[in-house]
Amino acid sequence: MELESVPGVGAKTAAALRELDDPEAALRDGDVASLARAPGITEGRAARIARGAIRAEHDDPGGFTATKRAREIHEDALALLTDRTVTDYAAKRLETIYPSGVRSRIEEVRVFAESAMAREPDPAVLDALSAVEPLAEPGDVRVRDRCLATRDAERYADAQAAIPEVSVEVVDDARQLAELARSYSTVVALDEAFAGVDIEGDVRVEPNALEEPESVVPERVLTFFARNRDRIRAAAEVHRVAALDAPCDLETLLSALDQLDEDGSVTGDEELDRLATAVDDLDAAVSTAESVANDHLREAIEEQDVTIEGTDLLSLVERGAGVDSLLQRELADEYAAAVEKARDHLIDALALRDMEATARRAFPDEPAYPVEHSEDVVARLREELTAARDQRATRRKQELADDLAEMREAAAALVDAALELDVELAIARFADDFDCTMPEVTESEGVAIEGGRSPLLDVPFDAVEPVDYAVEGVTVLSGVNSGGKTSTLDLVALVTTLAHMGLPVPAESARVGRISELHYHAKTQGTLDAGAFEATLREFGDLVADVDHRNPEPDDGAATDEPAAGTDDRPVMVLVDELESITEPGASAKIMAGILEALGERQATAIFVSHLARDIREAAETDISIDGIEAKGLEDGELRVERSPVKGKLARSTPELIVEKLADDGADDADGFYSDLLGKFE
Repeated sequence: MELESVPGVGAKTAAALRELDDPEAALRDGDVASLARAPGITEGRAARIARGAIRAEHDDPGGFTATKRAREIHEDALALLTDRTVTDYAAKRLETIYPSGVRSRIEEVRVFAESAMAREPDPAVLDALSAVEPLAEPGDVRVRDRCLATRDAERYADAQAAIPEVSVEVVDDARQLAELARSYSTVVALDEAFAGVDIEGDVRVEPNALEEPESVVPERVLTFFARNRDRIRAAAEVHRVAALDAPCDLETLLSALDQLDEDGSVTGDEELDRLATAVDDLDAAVSTAESVANDHLREAIEEQDVTIEGTDLLSLVERGAGVDSLLQRELADEYAAAVEKARDHLIDALALRDMEATARRAFPDEPAYPVEHSEDVVARLREELTAARDQRATRRKQELADDLAEMREAAAALVDAALELDVELAIARFADDFDCTMPEVTESEGVAIEGGRSPLLDVPFDAVEPVDYAVEGVTVLSGVNSGGKTSTLDLVALVTTLAHMGLPVPAESARVGRISELHYHAKTQGTLDAGAFEATLREFGDLVADVDHRNPEPDDGAATDEPAAGTDDRPVMVLVDELESITEPGASAKIMAGILEALGERQATAIFVSHLARDIREAAETDISIDGIEAKGLEDGELRVERSPVKGKLARSTPELIVEKLADDGADDADGFYSDLLGKFE
């Protein structure tokens, strides 16, 4: 798939998508999670790109929701689904499921939806999903103690692109390489020509380093897993609770994650912890060791009487000797014991193993008071400890990075599977909450719904009365006010939209003829002015303009019963709620009759809700089907209605029911006034 051929993907977006391992597969699968990993691509943008790619894949021209009300029905249907997601990702992923008139797209989603409906929305799984998010690329890893070195300017550019986390330097010879080694703790030379060159410092010759960037910058892998640690753990928990097949051994993955700290450093290594603690505590341990030695020596001096004969004192003074000489002569053993205590304390406090010899030299054998450490020896000890710590950390980073790198794809698949499970569970919960079933999508016109209940009504779903309704061709739906005509129209629109999304519908069963466009015109509030009225008529004119309504005659002049051109490749459904409200009732009936006749010739499926059903039938030149939502009567001032429309029945209006009630009450109709009024309705 050519990336730039996808609607909404320009050169800049295509360049970002090419950063992914397999952008074509992600586009083909509508994989929002993978697409959102591309630089600068948000989940919302990824969903829009995925929709464009899906349309391109199925040669889908779009435009199914052809009017504002049709789009609102789609948005309402989508909201019913997204309200049942746990993750933001799943909500965005569901946006890639849209109503389409293309059979291949409908079938593709149906397969997915049927599988999803088999899922059990376990509360424990939903709870585990709450912590799952798409994996994030760190993008800010920078390592300053390492650099790459090369003699080749072209390879210099390749190195910058392949391993941007470290500096890349151009060197001409071994002398310049040695200078780099004094500035960086590790230098990785990319040229085979430097092999065998003896340079002081950590200089490695790795000609294949660009093909194995993790060997140079294990922090790349470690930071990725550190940043995504909680998300991966949550995804693993989802797999465990939902009993999903994991793409890797979860215990191995989780064990590796346990060795990572939040900042990407290695944790849980006792030797590394020992060395790091020794470096941090060195100054404090040396200071304490001095105190230990001096305390011991002070006590020894206080407890011991030292007698010096006059000739000895005179000799010491003449030689310029001080306390050191006195200690060496009189307290040599105690001084040695004090220094030994200092050395033991330093070794024990830092838990030293291989560096005991250096640590012992930190306190000299020559007597002195107070006892003081050798700064040069302590500096050397610090260097040895730091080098050992860094070497251990680098080795452990590399080992852990190697292990995690092998599981990176599996970790991504683990998270993606958990997120996709949320999408499936949203569909399963939708189907369960609204007693849905998969509809039959046919190539014949019309729609048939049995036991349909609209979740769009402002009442609890359990309180919604089921509706049976079937329409083929064009029909006027009549009925009393508040009898459910608009909600029936909404139900037809919702079932039709969901069926063309490839999703289950809220009905016991449903058959929906495949269409390419849904035109739903909601009730207009108030009479339109001349300009708005003209615009409305133009909408209907555009809808049927591609069809010769009079069925053109062939060359021999004989009439034909063949469908008008354009009918088969552009089937439509038209739903209109009380079009008579846009102008005067008398004119409205004539206009609606003409529109219905034209739609009938176009072989469209159309339902017009109107109180002017009788007038429309009289104004039409062809037979117009009329269905009615029957009112059973009035009871305590409230309508009792049979919600399912009756085929071929012109429903009585609310005024007629009231007059009938008064006429039936003989006491109120002694002079026959109400009976005469009732006769006017016949």
